Amino acid sequence: MRSLEEKLGVNKYYVNEGHAHIEIDSSAGDMLEKKKLINACPAGLYTLQEDGSLAFDYAGCLECGTCRILCGDTIVKKWRYPDNTKGVEFRQG
Repeated sequence: MRSLEEKLGVNKYYVNEGHAHIEIDSSAGDMLEKKKLINACPAGLYTLQEDGSLAFDYAGCLECGTCRILCGDTIVKKWRYPDNTKGVEFRQG
């Protein structure tokens, strides 16, 4: 059986550089809110920094909306699908 990383690795990502489709307030929210994102993001795009802020890399986003549902009123300031022809292209490998 292939690992999650291997399965995600076959997807193609068309990143709209400089125009993130998700924006977060990295210093907002308490630790519980931050841990929700760290633990729930299926692509593992949220990481806790040493200073307690949250880092996020939208380039590998699966566009599932989990972060919007969990923290759309606290940490996630903006969530929308990427512009035309951008975003994830799911592939089976």
